[in-house]
Amino acid sequence: MPVFIKQKLKRNVEEKVVADYLYVHKKILPDYLEKVIRARELLEGKEAATVTEAAERVGISRNTYYRYKDYVFRPKEMTTSHQAVFSILLSDEPGALASVITCITNQGASILTISQAIPLQHQASVLMSLDLSQMEASLEKLTADLKRLKVVKNLQLAGIE
Repeated sequence: MPVFIKQKLKRNVEEKVVADYLYVHKKILPDYLEKVIRARELLEGKEAATVTEAAERVGISRNTYYRYKDYVFRPKEMTTSHQAVFSILLSDEPGALASVITCITNQGASILTISQAIPLQHQASVLMSLDLSQMEASLEKLTADLKRLKVVKNLQLAGIE
C-alpha cells in the first residue's frame, strides 16, 4: 500500500512556502512508518486512550510516534490531493479506453484530460489527468482496480497534487 511522506517545508526563490510530498510504496519504507499511521488511527478511533497505549499496541516507541506522526499519511488522508496523472499502456482493442473511463468514473473521479498516442505494436499509450476531489474510493483502490482491467498492460501514477 502506498503512503505519503511529508518532507520538511522549504522556501522557494520568492520566499513562498512549498511542501514536498513523495508517493512511495510501503515495500521500500521501514515498517515503523506504517506503525505510526496505525497508532494515529487507534487514537483517532478512540481504540487507544493515550499515545503510550497506541504505541505499545503497534510495537513502536512513543518517540518514534512523535517524530513521524505529522509526516506520514495514507493517500486517503491527504485532503490537499485533488489531482492525479496516470500513464497507462493499453491493448489496442475496441472498448479499451472506454473500460478505463468507466472504471474511473464509477469511483467518482472526474477526467480532466486524455492524451492518447497512435497505437504501436498493438498497444496504445494514454496519459490521463483526473480530479479526485469527489472520489468515493481511495487512490489506492482506483489504482488497483485499473490494474485489474484486462486491457491495462501497464499503469503508473505519474504525478499527484
